[in-house]
Amino acid sequence: MQNSIREQEERPRVGLALSGGAARGAAHVGVLRVLEEQGVPVDCIAGTSAGALVGGAYAAGLMLDQLEEFALRMRWRDFGRVTLSKRGVQSNARLEEFIRARFPVSRFEDLRIPFAAVAADLKTGAAVVMREGDLAFAIRASCAVPGWYVPVVDEANRQLVDGGIVANLPVRALRKFQPPPDILVGVDVNFEGAKFLGPPRTALGILFQTFMVVQRSISAHEQRAADVVIVPRVGHIRWDEMARGEELIWLGREAALEAVGPIKELIEERTRGAGARAGRHTGAPRADARHAQLTEPVPATAPDDHGRGATHVRKAPAPRRRA
Repeated sequence: MQNSIREQEERPRVGLALSGGAARGAAHVGVLRVLEEQGVPVDCIAGTSAGALVGGAYAAGLMLDQLEEFALRMRWRDFGRVTLSKRGVQSNARLEEFIRARFPVSRFEDLRIPFAAVAADLKTGAAVVMREGDLAFAIRASCAVPGWYVPVVDEANRQLVDGGIVANLPVRALRKFQPPPDILVGVDVNFEGAKFLGPPRTALGILFQTFMVVQRSISAHEQRAADVVIVPRVGHIRWDEMARGEELIWLGREAALEAVGPIKELIEERTRGAGARAGRHTGAPRADARHAQLTEPVPATAPDDHGRGATHVRKAPAPRRRA
């Protein structure tokens, strides 16, 4: 135990941000499987919508075999039921019941890994980052797709909806953890958009495409805060195709395998840098200062047409030498 604690203190902390993407969220399970198999540490997790469900389950202590079973068996009927409310077609209270029945813990304070679920305040449009209290409620709120599910009302009387409208890839939410992680890794299952759609030909199609453009723009802003962004090649799969869980898990695994090398290099590089700074007794900049110097993304692996993903790596410039 003491060696484990010492190892965590010596190496940089790694934060993982899991994006929303409805059925595509099953790809996150494949990513987590690879990170665990390859010994890549995950010190904290932030998730939006489907990413909140998968990330919350993993943080709660569910084994990856159990997560894969959920991804293969879950259907939309497990999320909601029809309601007479004027604020939505369905209530997603059933998702909250599902979580309470299957997760080993029900409160953030009891999680194995620190975790945050991101929702949106429907009135103000602000991101709501939940890191304490009722875990099942927070995940339900993060998954409440506006217009389809009835908004979830919290203790502050805020109407909360799916966090995907404000932070679909919640990289910046990772900075709210104390201490903040040193390396930020994002997994964006919506980056490829909707390859199954042609040019919009109706008003509804234009509206949907507009929503996608806005969401990708928001995610691009979040990506710039990440050190590594993993992009599973899932753009050909619709968000409602939950029956394709096995394929989605495999695609997540393929993308993560491409990212393991760059992530490990960052860990080693920043571990050496921290040791050198400690030896010189010089103050190291905090994570926020380092991210302010990041360059534009450099493709580490280019996506191809055979199901592999893309990994984008951001490197900070080398620190200036002291005279």
